[in-house]
Amino acid sequence: MQLYSTKHISPNVTFEEAIFRGLPPDNGLYMPTAIPSLPTNFVENLENYTFPEIAYQVAECLLSDEIPQEVLKEIIEDAVNFDAPLVELEKNVFVLELFHGPSLAFKDFGARFMARVMSYYLQKSTKNINILVATSGDTGGAVALGFLNTPGINVTILYPSGKVSELQEKQLTTLGGNITALEIDGTFDDCQAMVKQAFLDQTLAQNLNLSSANSINIARLIPQSFYYFHAIAQLKRKKLNLPVVFSVPSGNFGNLGAGLIAKKMGLPVNHYVASTNANDIIPQYLETGIFSPRASIKTISNAMDVGNPSNFARMADLYQDDVASIRNDISGYKITDEETEDAIEKVLAQFNYMMCPHTAVAYLGLHKYLITSPPALGVLLATAHPSKFVNELKPEIAAKVTVPENMQKLMQREKKSIKMGNSFAELKKYLTSNNL
Repeated sequence: MQLYSTKHISPNVTFEEAIFRGLPPDNGLYMPTAIPSLPTNFVENLENYTFPEIAYQVAECLLSDEIPQEVLKEIIEDAVNFDAPLVELEKNVFVLELFHGPSLAFKDFGARFMARVMSYYLQKSTKNINILVATSGDTGGAVALGFLNTPGINVTILYPSGKVSELQEKQLTTLGGNITALEIDGTFDDCQAMVKQAFLDQTLAQNLNLSSANSINIARLIPQSFYYFHAIAQLKRKKLNLPVVFSVPSGNFGNLGAGLIAKKMGLPVNHYVASTNANDIIPQYLETGIFSPRASIKTISNAMDVGNPSNFARMADLYQDDVASIRNDISGYKITDEETEDAIEKVLAQFNYMMCPHTAVAYLGLHKYLITSPPALGVLLATAHPSKFVNELKPEIAAKVTVPENMQKLMQREKKSIKMGNSFAELKKYLTSNNL
């Protein structure tokens, strides 16, 4: 598997090089030079495969020349050891629950897969690496748990102070071991900019083996494509034959990017809905054809508070900057906090189903699309367990959320973070002086 930079300046690299580099030297993002198609027979018979079997077939199609089959099977069996069930909410509308992993968020799929792939490559060498990652909420917890105590890997997580939920913060700051949390006085975009600068800094590059676990790393997107195929398999078992539309709650757009890669590989999907909160950079792009990043806006769906979504570069590159082609496959909708709160209450009252704010954004985006579109099966991605966002819910709704026992224990643990400003100079000084 060869990968190129979306800026088309840096030389092509192998998958191993790409996951350890994180970013190309030209500040683009890595993409496969070719996205292979899955065998037609496999796609047409998805309902006959288990989730791990589907995940292996997709991974093997992409990585057959990178990782031996028996090793890849072991990685998949260990990483994808929890389900992503499809729950029928109302007629022709389904929720794909992606929060049954250890951190209760969809990013467990990417983080666990990536940690095990990196561990496989590190076993062949004596070097250590340093994962540097920015989080708007869920990435940090998934990465922390996915990489916890992995030999040869240290993890430093940057998160915006006061802009993640209490449970998310506990997941970042209480594990210890090889996990360090930097509490940044700024926004997620500040954190992300600091991380990107670190990867492009020659001094740090020469002295530290830095890699990223954000969705800027291609190893995050590959496993996130697995559950799109798994959702189709579950729909096929229900003997439902309408076109399929996925509604994806979107912030940095790695999740939707993974869906687009799945489509290129043969996923039978009719359309995607990019459902955003007030940070509606992509819906505006789809409307105007102009990509205009801006400072992020704080919302109750805070893991999506991204004003400059990195993975837009991959989306634009996949479609060769053809806005008309992008619009053919993707629609975008902006959802307000008021609409989000209202949807959580109504769905709970009508269907006895509790949604986190991000899932509610996907629910509303899906319905806005379906109102004006031909009949379809709508699948909305539930990206996090509602207990992760009880502080963002109205008190009377939060009181009805069941917090899993392991999360209750986590809330009792002591927070340990290092406070820092939002300048790259401060981050560089910290990384250099601590020498990780």
